[in-house]
Amino acid sequence: MTGSAGSGLLDVIGVEPGTRLLDVATGPGYVAAAASRRGARSVGVDFSAPMVAKARALFPEVEFREGDALDLPFGDGSFDRVVMNFGLLHLGDPERAIREAFRVLVPGGVFGFTVWASPEEAVGFSLLSDAIMEFGEPVELPEGPDFYHYSEPDNCRASLAAAGFVDTGAEVLDLDWHLASVDDLFPAYRQATVRTGALLDGQSDRDREKIELRVRETAARFSDGDGGLVIPMPAVAVRGRR
Repeated sequence: MTGSAGSGLLDVIGVEPGTRLLDVATGPGYVAAAASRRGARSVGVDFSAPMVAKARALFPEVEFREGDALDLPFGDGSFDRVVMNFGLLHLGDPERAIREAFRVLVPGGVFGFTVWASPEEAVGFSLLSDAIMEFGEPVELPEGPDFYHYSEPDNCRASLAAAGFVDTGAEVLDLDWHLASVDDLFPAYRQATVRTGALLDGQSDRDREKIELRVRETAARFSDGDGGLVIPMPAVAVRGRR
């Protein structure tokens, strides 16, 4: 699902042979590799050494480096395109990351990022949040931005404009979350992000069981007829020009 979003993001920002592209918070390197297959000169950067090692093992033809999205290890004007595929909400200061993307772009270069749509549209989130509201207790979470702030395209465009970007825009990417079984759903939530995992781990065993049962019940309406699930999970792809 995130791979499909990455491909859509590359379409939105425009990637051609020879494009110098930086993939920030690259994770396993899928977007950097997809850009490389389009002929771009890709570099992936991630704060996590294990992720960088995994990306190098998967895509040895692509350059990957350790680095902080809030303090990118590149000079001003080093790239034609900068992308961040679902990385923004993992950062303590997303606005600073946007400013860093602006800094390392050439004049006329384009920055693009993806975020999930609102929970009303990205149903996978409302399945969980509704169950937690019904059965869960408040939990102190790791520092981070409001999860749904960037689900609103106007907020995205405002953040880009504040960093100096012009010609901003946003497009919805129609994505679905395919799961082989309802049994895969709750484990996927616990592994989704640090904050989601902490939210669920902070519940009592009894409450967590109630949350899981409610999620399984409400997710049943998205059955694919063969024991699996197909859950609507659209994303927003946002772009801005330096």
